[in-house]
Amino acid sequence: MVKGIQKILYIMLACLIGLFIASSFFVRAEYHFYEYGDTPHLGKQQLVLFILIIGTVLALSIFLYKLCLKLNKYSWKIVIPATLLFSCALQIAIIFLFPRLPTDDSETVLSLAMNMLYQKDYSTFNTGGYLYMFPFNFSIVLYLKTLLQLFPDNYLVIKIFNILFTLVTTVMIYLLNRELNSKSKEHDYGVLVFGATYIPALFMSNFIYNDVIATAFLTSALYFSVRFIRTRSIKTMILAAILLAIGNYFRSIGVIFLIAVLLSIIFNIRKIGVKKAVASLILMAALFNVPAWSQNAVLQATNVVDESVNDNSAPVYMWLNMGINLNTFGFWDSRQSYNIYQRDAGYNKADSVELFKESISNKLSEASAGDLAKMYFKKLIWTWTEGTYQMERYGMGNDGSSDTGGSRGFKLERYSYTTWATDLFKADSNYRSGVLWVLYVMSFLMYCGIFIRLLSGIRAKRYEETSLILVILGFIAFYLLWEIKSRYIYPVYPLLIVLSYMGFKDFYECVWKKYFLR
Repeated sequence: MVKGIQKILYIMLACLIGLFIASSFFVRAEYHFYEYGDTPHLGKQQLVLFILIIGTVLALSIFLYKLCLKLNKYSWKIVIPATLLFSCALQIAIIFLFPRLPTDDSETVLSLAMNMLYQKDYSTFNTGGYLYMFPFNFSIVLYLKTLLQLFPDNYLVIKIFNILFTLVTTVMIYLLNRELNSKSKEHDYGVLVFGATYIPALFMSNFIYNDVIATAFLTSALYFSVRFIRTRSIKTMILAAILLAIGNYFRSIGVIFLIAVLLSIIFNIRKIGVKKAVASLILMAALFNVPAWSQNAVLQATNVVDESVNDNSAPVYMWLNMGINLNTFGFWDSRQSYNIYQRDAGYNKADSVELFKESISNKLSEASAGDLAKMYFKKLIWTWTEGTYQMERYGMGNDGSSDTGGSRGFKLERYSYTTWATDLFKADSNYRSGVLWVLYVMSFLMYCGIFIRLLSGIRAKRYEETSLILVILGFIAFYLLWEIKSRYIYPVYPLLIVLSYMGFKDFYECVWKKYFLR
């Protein structure tokens, strides 16, 4: 029965991945801030260019894979530190060549951290304040406040810590792959190099927010949970539970990882043993919300707030309402949902819930079934095939050459200073568009690799990657309902790398070497 359920999960994801692959031959999902502003764009695919870039990137991938195979003769004690050092050097170069300034939420949380540190100002928790509305972001504010207190007040320090977290994620990508292929006689340094040089991750170290930190903790938690299933070590599960709780504290989508881990433990209950399985389930659930509860208790004990910070915060219905939008298929709705909570409900959570329910009901009743189906299709395809996690805005930044910015009048982000790189990759340059094309095609090829791995797993009745499958399916389901940004699915990029590498390896060993090299 368990294998039957796992097979169904594999088939479900294979169907969705197949949809992403097939749709890419007809539509191109884009996020280009200068060209389209802060909106998603689905345009007609440029098929000839698309196929040419696929051939180029695939040929380069095969060359690099064969190059990584030659590293098998070297010890991990040499290869891993050298690879991480190389990745670190690339990221340091990026943050100096593209010195992106904080904007939007990034700028807000940083200014709040400075206000708390230097002015002891916690007024943001008062009615209408940023943390009154979005208390879940206090985690990143507290983190930034701690860094500013311990180290020089400099963007560079924060970005260097981002680099360290990215390197942790890279190590976890490698270890997760090794854990899932524990019987492999090869070192599989290819997945390490892939993770260490993955372009969106390299640039996102430039982004001062919670994405990079949460991804490191959540990926680590998943690795230790997978290791627990194999080793049955309670110490390993305790570490997984702690890391998951911290990851969720920084980004509340940790609940998707929690569900995936709990289901994976249940699927392997015979292998683990009933007592250890039950103990691990209780442990994971018990520790999961401890950071949030502790934060709330401290804030009330120090009289920063008089009640729970969640009592009148913006309700989840706000993002669900934002997620139903025929024009932008669930992307930012230009403050329409914010205004319901802020103006119409006067920051009252209970009142806003009723207004949001009414708004959602009206949207669903006014739209035809065809319109809704079209919207959800666009939402799904754009979120998962855009391929850059909006790196060109949040990681690369823009040149800020225009005060109005963009062809649609959106304000561009600015750099601390300009360099030859910011000039070369300015917002309307072909170099920037070229990078976006390469990342788009890389994402497409990753899905092809994942598709191959899923099919080979179903054929061989091998379901060791079930926990990864559950997380990805959870993200797909969640963001089908929620407000979308392709940046929001950034925490699953390590899992996509692992699965796509496995699929690429299957393709190389079973198809390329057997037929093409002959």
